[in-house]
Amino acid sequence: MSTRWAGPVDVLLLGVGSSGGSPALGCACPTCTSGDPRNVRTRASALLRAGGQTFLIDTGPDLRQQVLREQILHVDAVLYTHPHADHLNGIDDLRAFCWLQKAALPVYANRLMATHLRERFPYTLLQPNDFWDKPVLTLHEIESEPLQHGGVWLEPIPLLHGKWPILGWRLGGVAYLTDVSAISAESLQRLQGLELLLLDCLRDKPHPTHLSVEEAIALATRIGAKHTVMIHMTHELEYHALSARLPAGMSVGYDGLKLQINGASDEPT
Repeated sequence: MSTRWAGPVDVLLLGVGSSGGSPALGCACPTCTSGDPRNVRTRASALLRAGGQTFLIDTGPDLRQQVLREQILHVDAVLYTHPHADHLNGIDDLRAFCWLQKAALPVYANRLMATHLRERFPYTLLQPNDFWDKPVLTLHEIESEPLQHGGVWLEPIPLLHGKWPILGWRLGGVAYLTDVSAISAESLQRLQGLELLLLDCLRDKPHPTHLSVEEAIALATRIGAKHTVMIHMTHELEYHALSARLPAGMSVGYDGLKLQINGASDEPT
């Protein structure tokens, strides 16, 4: 039996910013003073929809703003990448979904992430009360094997974020790789045949725990997805300037960008 989803996938980029977001506080650079909304970046997060299921990737500190902007009223599960604040600290805003759905929300995380959830946010793992005034999460600690949720196969992709073992996520022909600095040959093999790659692209200057622009282009070329969209960018990367530098088949993501692939052999639209 195949463990890879072969149906349509809808992608919504909730945020494509780095930990400081854009505009950056006190900055007057071209990105931060731009009138183009594509230069306004909340912290990195995405929503994937497939098979009637809605998957939220990460819960950054801008989560409430993002779900209000996009009018998101339902989430079936949360897929975590790693425990840095800009990917985790909006966790309390998950309580709104638990209240609306009157149900615990499943979350999937590797051992590193699960440890941080248990130690930093233990109250999210308690049984619900009558008020649903806290997030009520069901934690699933996973490794790298494909898993099924609601009839949809998901693939956790092991990555390195500096020395931290973190996860990217693949759903059918779409992969989301944020905060990555290195990727193993095994994980690269699991990323073959992608229609759409969403890829970390922090800044021009090399960084010990992220891909630079040059490194992101090189990795995207190696993976060979039909289309790559750059995410998790600092304000040092202005939308139009970076767009002009990218090779064919690569583009710059922005908050609110919607993409769709229709199946394993279809182009994203």
